[in-house]
Amino acid sequence: MSSQVRGGTRWKRFALVMVPSVVATAAVGVGLAQGALAASFAVSGQSFKVRTDKLVGEDFVQYGSVAVGTDLEGNKAAHPVAVSGFSKATINNMCQSVVTPEVPFGIGSVSLQLRAGTNPENPVVATNLYLDVAQLDTDAYFENIDIGVAAGSVGAPGIQPGTEKGVNPNGFAQRAKKATLTDVKQTAWATTAGTFKLSNLSLKLHKGVKECF
Repeated sequence: MSSQVRGGTRWKRFALVMVPSVVATAAVGVGLAQGALAASFAVSGQSFKVRTDKLVGEDFVQYGSVAVGTDLEGNKAAHPVAVSGFSKATINNMCQSVVTPEVPFGIGSVSLQLRAGTNPENPVVATNLYLDVAQLDTDAYFENIDIGVAAGSVGAPGIQPGTEKGVNPNGFAQRAKKATLTDVKQTAWATTAGTFKLSNLSLKLHKGVKECF
């Protein structure tokens, strides 16, 4: 069966936020939801945007969860997310951006922009990929999809289903053998992966707001 759907900063803080985002960025791909975030960690106070021409993922799982961390002022924060999981994913022409506001010394906002997989013959490749997504716009095509599965039984790769913080094992989930997402625009709070291969990686800082979409 198949389905198609449309769907005031200190310098130290600036460094801590921007540099780790490169790691959590590369993974960024696309996705919907799989309440996993396989390794539990506190998310930063900044969401980031990802755009890609195409993501093809195997063993797709999706369910709701909560990403917990702090905002830029250090206050506790929690964000409802859709977590997407793939055992393997290939990503073409990926762009990730994150904006740090109010950098001192009159600099203002600073944007980090990362690009990879720009050669169609050499895409980004990730294994055990998980995405904590706040918003997703894409064209999606699923193969062998099951909708309405209990979150505790989706069998997400690399984790014990139903044990993630904020995930109700009896809650709604879905899974598919394969998912193809095109023209992806995503806002996310976190990404994690077992491995990430970033071909043609380019990372640049821009003064002002320069996002992927």
